[in-house]
Amino acid sequence: MKVLVIGGTAFIGRFLVAELVKAGHDVTILHRKPKHTFGKRVDNLVADRNNPEAMRHALEGRRFEVIFDNAYDWERGTTAAHIDGTVQALGDRVSRYIFMSSIAAYGDGLNHYEDDALAPDDHPDPYVRNKAMTERMLFRLRQRTGFPVVTFRPPFIYGPENPFYREAFFWDRMRAGRPLILPGDGGRLMQFVYIKDLVTALMKSMTDPAALGEAFNIGNERPVTQLELLQALAKAAKKKLNFVKVSRDRIIEAGGNPMGDPAYFGVYFDMPPITEAMGKLKRVLKLVPTPFDTGLRETYLWYQRHRKTAKLNTEFEDKLIELAQSGLATSVEI
Repeated sequence: MKVLVIGGTAFIGRFLVAELVKAGHDVTILHRKPKHTFGKRVDNLVADRNNPEAMRHALEGRRFEVIFDNAYDWERGTTAAHIDGTVQALGDRVSRYIFMSSIAAYGDGLNHYEDDALAPDDHPDPYVRNKAMTERMLFRLRQRTGFPVVTFRPPFIYGPENPFYREAFFWDRMRAGRPLILPGDGGRLMQFVYIKDLVTALMKSMTDPAALGEAFNIGNERPVTQLELLQALAKAAKKKLNFVKVSRDRIIEAGGNPMGDPAYFGVYFDMPPITEAMGKLKRVLKLVPTPFDTGLRETYLWYQRHRKTAKLNTEFEDKLIELAQSGLATSVEI
């Protein structure tokens, strides 16, 4: 099949393009750079996906059977209007448009099903707002014109080549024998999807007639607490787990910021919980997610092979550990 991947050079895109090529598809990627690292088998289109005119020019006269739209501009935001510009540039020259949304599209709450309401247009978080508004636009378009959309709503994505400092954040500290910071009581829920499972689902959705016009939650069925996450990471690395409990109020008072530096629990990892139900994924796409422990073991093997030794910046964590030593937090070793 003739396939276009918008945003094919980062985490999801790199895995997806490799699998598409392996499966024998005719693959093109669209991004802002004049070159990529996939070799001659993958064509290259250059455009800023947030520029509708540039997208129209890049796609003019081209026909693709499947479009994977994975790109999001974290600095400027990618809005529903930007996605609509891409859709308009494609016209009727596409058989399936697979959009990468996010669990964040729900805004908040636990155990969401795909037909639950998404976050409102005035949600204060631009990422949440953009994903929710884009999905509404795409499904309205399907209702009006039959537009062949499929969307996916992954939670935290983990696995080899993760560009966010997440799994490696904790493993770097475990290998250095340092204690980890556990925010609050460690009970906040998190949900995960293995990058390989996400790409498998994307590949299945290319041709499965039951996927057309559907949104899919995708990930491990069981959320884990933040403490369970640390335990699973330690188990994958075969390291003793040593952590310090610090209340979020103390972390914020000390200058912590869950959305940026100084990091204390990975990058963007200490977020208000959102979880989702996975029944539709198994029922429609027949996909059973990789067990979390298995995915983390595979990720740790990759980490061991590719880990770059660098001095850890732990100044803020040391500050929080001092709170533990002064009796304002709790230190635990298991």
